[in-house]
Amino acid sequence: ERHESQSAFYFGRARATGYTRPPPRETLFIERDADEDATAPEQPDTTYYYTCGLNTSTEYTLKTPPAQFAIKFAVSGDLGQTTLQHIRNSSYEVMLLPGDLSCADFWQPRWDSFGRLVSPYLSRRPWMVTTGNHDVESVPIFNIPTPFKAYNARWHMPFEQSGSTSNEYYSFNVAGVHVIMLGSYTDFDQNSAQYKWLQGDLQAIDRTKTPWVFLLPHAPWYNSNLAHQGKSQSVDMKADMEELLNNSQVDVVFAGHVHAYECFTRVYNGQANNCAPMYISIGDGGNREGLASKYMDPQPATSLFRRQASAMESSKFSTERAPSGHGTGTKMTNLSS
Repeated sequence: ERHESQSAFYFGRARATGYTRPPPRETLFIERDADEDATAPEQPDTTYYYTCGLNTSTEYTLKTPPAQFAIKFAVSGDLGQTTLQHIRNSSYEVMLLPGDLSCADFWQPRWDSFGRLVSPYLSRRPWMVTTGNHDVESVPIFNIPTPFKAYNARWHMPFEQSGSTSNEYYSFNVAGVHVIMLGSYTDFDQNSAQYKWLQGDLQAIDRTKTPWVFLLPHAPWYNSNLAHQGKSQSVDMKADMEELLNNSQVDVVFAGHVHAYECFTRVYNGQANNCAPMYISIGDGGNREGLASKYMDPQPATSLFRRQASAMESSKFSTERAPSGHGTGTKMTNLSS
């Protein structure tokens, strides 16, 4: 059955109504009434057909996520201008990207080429993203004072609907999962707007509706790779926010930044804790800088598995969960070969 929506489609900063929207470069969400889920298109588990801008000869399809369990997520960080075969080969319903999108690093044509690279995928499935260090693009001493200027112009996430005042951190619900996207390079101390927003967002979660809670910063809070040790965005953000996550029983924290894969057990304050989040570094999506191959020796007891791997091997996961209590009914499967 074909669904021709008359909703307003937002794409980056541009807006169009009816059956059209601007050219497919970045991300898409559909405007909803105030009392509806702002990130959910009109019907769950439905294929929508649409055209873009003035070119009505090419028809696209968008498959919406299911309304309830089970749901599959693809999670991959630090993509850059690389192959997306690991994503193309999956049957995910929502893509989560914890920062470092185009890795343009001030060279703006890379944002365009990245948009062309990913548009065949994000035009068909929702992509929800947050910022990384390569997305900052701010050097005040060279008269480039405003961070995230290109990111905010091209990737407009639905932050307003979660009460956030910044496109760099927000949350949304999908099929029984509450997903929180944080900004590792936006102020995060306990007096910051981001911290106070996160505190309120966690308190407002209804676990009868969203028994799963995911959180995605860019910089990992737990990491036994030698890369990026001691950085403020990891150490200080963890010191300021970890207690909030533990008290709210967040299930999984996905991060990027380190170009390797590592999975930690549920851990709080450096110690294994069955009520704490599980931490997964998934920053091996394919950044041109290559992989981070050196680890601490011996391996920490809380680190369950780690490896240097290409994006084809380990940067995509399926997560399924029946609506049971925290810490039970979990199925997290590595979909790579």
